[in-house]
Amino acid sequence: MSEKVARKPSTSQFVDVRGEQHHVLTWGNPQSNPLVLLHGWMDVGASFQFLVDALQDDWYAIAPDLRGFGRSAWQPQGYWFYDYLADLEALLAHFLGDAPARLVGHSLGGNIVMNYAGVRPDRVQRAVSLEGFGIPAEAAEDAPRKVAKWLDAVADPPRFQTYDDIGAVADRLQKKNPRLARDKAEFLAQWWAKSLPDGRAALVSDPRHKLPFPHVYRIEESVAVWRSITAPVLWVAASESEIPRWLQGHPEGEMGADGMEAVRRRIAYVRDARLVTIEDAGHMLHHDQPAAVAAQIEPFLLG
Repeated sequence: MSEKVARKPSTSQFVDVRGEQHHVLTWGNPQSNPLVLLHGWMDVGASFQFLVDALQDDWYAIAPDLRGFGRSAWQPQGYWFYDYLADLEALLAHFLGDAPARLVGHSLGGNIVMNYAGVRPDRVQRAVSLEGFGIPAEAAEDAPRKVAKWLDAVADPPRFQTYDDIGAVADRLQKKNPRLARDKAEFLAQWWAKSLPDGRAALVSDPRHKLPFPHVYRIEESVAVWRSITAPVLWVAASESEIPRWLQGHPEGEMGADGMEAVRRRIAYVRDARLVTIEDAGHMLHHDQPAAVAAQIEPFLLG
């Protein structure tokens, strides 16, 4: 099955990241230009297989499973966003040394990339954010409610259901994203889940990622970080994504001409950035239209 879907072979390895074992997939020749790929929430590094297959240049692509996802180590105390930045810095030191990096991130990974590019501008050569535009702004008055919700969830931690088998995990992936072809869903399911002794399947990521955040998201802090980015930035949106609507606080209704007002307002804070849209794609645009995404990001990364 992997041979049918994945044209470029990957290498699996474990890397010590700040005292924890992180699983990393790589593609290509280690002597080629390095390209670091960061996946989104509840995803894994193998999610970039289809995008890597579509790239035309000879890259050394590096895609870790972020902490608590895939085969990387879980954290009993839960997860803090800025740990992802520290993990990225350790991975860059391991794979790139002191060289500035080309970074591509999807969703959560895109937000990690954007934050890292702002706090370590000398370490980033070019940055691409696929559907990673921050999260909706929140008011300070939300703090008591958010902390109480977090305390309730800590007392009753989230759990994942099990599935009849790996095929049922592929079913779930296709239900979540109807554009996802069956062969791709079955390929991804093998990385998303593992078979249990009784034949059922369980997701390999830590369900504690579903704990709500206890802190308020301050858009002013994100703006300060975005303004500090010196590398060229490419933000890539999907034409059928729900993310712009979510950012603007309109989960169901119309938002105007194309619903991208919130995204454009945010990208305006980045000094050297542009926005492109991938047609006929949802939030998982690198699954839906990998060739179109590659055609947009590769010339930018090589520029």
